[in-house]
Amino acid sequence: MVEKYRELFNSNFSQEKYQAMLNDIAGDFNYLPTFRIAETPFFISDKLKSQILEGCRQLIEFVKKAQFKSLTDNSLLVNYNVPNEDQHSNFLAIDFGICEENGEIVPKLIEAQGFPSIFNFQPNLYKKFIKYYPFLNGLTPYLNGIDESTYYQLLERTILNGNDPENVVLLEIEPEKQNTKIDFYYCRKELGIPVVCVTEVIKKEKQLFYKNQEGKEILIKRIYNRVIFDELESRKDLQLQFSFMDELEVEWAGHPNWFYRISKFILPYLEGPYFIETKLLSELKEIPEDLENYVLKPLFSFSGSGVIYHVNRTDIDSVQDKDLYVLQKKVHYKPVIKSMEGYVKAEVRILCLWPEKDENPTFVGNVVRLSRGEMIGVKFNKDKDWVGGTIGLFEKK
Repeated sequence: MVEKYRELFNSNFSQEKYQAMLNDIAGDFNYLPTFRIAETPFFISDKLKSQILEGCRQLIEFVKKAQFKSLTDNSLLVNYNVPNEDQHSNFLAIDFGICEENGEIVPKLIEAQGFPSIFNFQPNLYKKFIKYYPFLNGLTPYLNGIDESTYYQLLERTILNGNDPENVVLLEIEPEKQNTKIDFYYCRKELGIPVVCVTEVIKKEKQLFYKNQEGKEILIKRIYNRVIFDELESRKDLQLQFSFMDELEVEWAGHPNWFYRISKFILPYLEGPYFIETKLLSELKEIPEDLENYVLKPLFSFSGSGVIYHVNRTDIDSVQDKDLYVLQKKVHYKPVIKSMEGYVKAEVRILCLWPEKDENPTFVGNVVRLSRGEMIGVKFNKDKDWVGGTIGLFEKK
């Protein structure tokens, strides 16, 4: 399947067609994303798909353990501990690097996030690809037998939880300045919920409100949270009328605490063929002699911020709070995608939705990132060879 579609795609590709697809995306909202959209999807074999999903299942088994919250309580001690936490995260984003180990292609867990990703943009990106490459219609980005209709039903149930869209807001810091704002636009269009900046929220006792286009105050019953607290902490210029730490009469679609609980914080607990050796710095008995084989990562950074790829002893010694960093064994990304200009590395993010009343999360889709750099992520590749975000396609069953 992979070779068939790879050859078909490469032979049908042209810069003119790629630009037409970008123009089509830009035409939806008179805006093209600031992140680069890759020229090609990633065609994922049945074997690689089954390995990735098995790694996801093993991680979810750990997250569902009865003692999971007590194991991860320390992640909240140095961060926000927002009141009224729910029983489980509504969202999971599970990132696997496509690596080589002992001569075999194998997915390795890079990170897991209890935080939403670009759930609305990805289905639209898929539709753009099949519009310009109709032969891709035999493939799907969806999982578990889901199609576009059932995907949006589950997404709506997760984000709205039965509330009127008018009373649910997508909350962000200056949404118009965010790299992923095209996802907000699609979300607003498809679910009918407003996109609101944190500075626009009005607090009255324990209730929150926003003003609609007519200037009328509307009660906020549920928040689809897209706020990253790292950014919130750094923005001393923002004037908020409420605090996330307040006792509020509001539901969360993506309670903020899950950003910390399901993060790099859990990596040292995971063992198995799809997980990477990871140690909390505070529990490191001795610094490895072969530091060239390790990477130093802050636990709660976002988009690769603060990661040191070429780590040395001075870097480790200079870390003041060793409970907030991990030392992770490097993996060897394998260039597996045959592009028109050589082979490219890939990272697959599996997207999961987990409505409040569901016993288990549901695998629904994916995001794929590509690179020719040492590691994958905007912050890593300072030579600008990052080649953008795209989508993984599986054979329809």
